[in-house]
Amino acid sequence: MATAVTAPANGRTQKSTRALPSALWPWLLLLPAFMSLGSVSFYPIVNGVYLSFTNRSLITQDNDFVGIANYLQLSADPSFWNAWWHTIWFTTASTGLETLIGLVMALILCEAFSGRGIVRAAMLVPWAMPTVVTSKMFGWLFDGQHGIINFILLHAGLIDQNVNWYGAPETALTTIILADVWKTTPFMALLLLTGLQTVPKSLIEAARVDGARAWTIFWNIRLPLLLPTLLIAGLFRALDAFRVFDLVYVLTGGGPADSTETLSTLSYKILFSTLQFGYGSAVSTAMFMTEGVIALVFCLFLVRQLRKTT
Repeated sequence: MATAVTAPANGRTQKSTRALPSALWPWLLLLPAFMSLGSVSFYPIVNGVYLSFTNRSLITQDNDFVGIANYLQLSADPSFWNAWWHTIWFTTASTGLETLIGLVMALILCEAFSGRGIVRAAMLVPWAMPTVVTSKMFGWLFDGQHGIINFILLHAGLIDQNVNWYGAPETALTTIILADVWKTTPFMALLLLTGLQTVPKSLIEAARVDGARAWTIFWNIRLPLLLPTLLIAGLFRALDAFRVFDLVYVLTGGGPADSTETLSTLSYKILFSTLQFGYGSAVSTAMFMTEGVIALVFCLFLVRQLRKTT
C-alpha cells in the first residue's frame, strides 16, 4: 500500500518563518525608548487633561470630577484672557521681528566677504547664552535708575528723565520682547541661511546676467524658494515663543500689575502657588490647544506652499 508522503514546507515558507522574529527585533530594541518617551511626555499630557476636569487641590484636599466647570470658569476669568492676549502679542511681535531681522542677517551672511566665518560664529553667541543670563543682563541694561540704556538716551537727548522700563505697564512687555528678539534672532538667521544656501546659484547668476537688480532677484527668485523654510522656521519659533516662561519670570514675574503675565507664568502660579491642580491644568490645556491651532495654521500655509512649488 502506497504511503502518502507530505512534502516539506518550501524554502520560501521556512525563510519567512525564520525572518519573522528578526523583523520584531528593531521594535523590541526601540520599546524602552518608546516607554521612556511615553512616561515623560504622553502620560503627563493625558494626566493633565484629566486633571482639568477635576477640582483637585492640595489645600482643600478636593478631588472630584467636575466636568467642564473649570473651562466655564476659565472663559469668564479676566486673568486668563489678560495672560492669553499678552502671550499672543508676545508671540506675534517676537516671531515677526526675529523673522524679519533674521532674514536680513541671513542675506548678508550668504554673501562672500572677508571674515564671514568669524561673523557667523559670533552671531550665535546670544542664542547660545542661557536665558537666565540674558534676562539678568537685560535687567541691568534697562534698569530704571542706573541702566546704560537710560544713560545713552539721556545723553542723546531722546528722553528728559529716566524711564522705569520694567516697572511701568506701558513699557514692560515691550522690553521683554526686545530681550527675546536679541537672544533668538540668531536662531532664525541660522535656519534662513540654511534655506538660502539651497537656492540654485545658477538662477541668481542668470538673473544678474539679464540685468536684474538685487531686490528683483530677492523678490522673484530667493523669496519664493525660501517660503517653505520661512514657514517652518516661523512655526518652530512661534511655538517656542508661545510657551515663554523663564524670560518673563526672571525679569518681571508677570508684573507690574499683571502687564507681562503670560499663560506659562499664570499656570505656574495657579499650580504651584495656590496648589489648584484642577484649575491650573485647565489653563495648561487651554494653552496646549492654542498652540495646536497655531501649528495647524502654519501647517496649512506650508502644505499650500509646497503644492505650489511641486
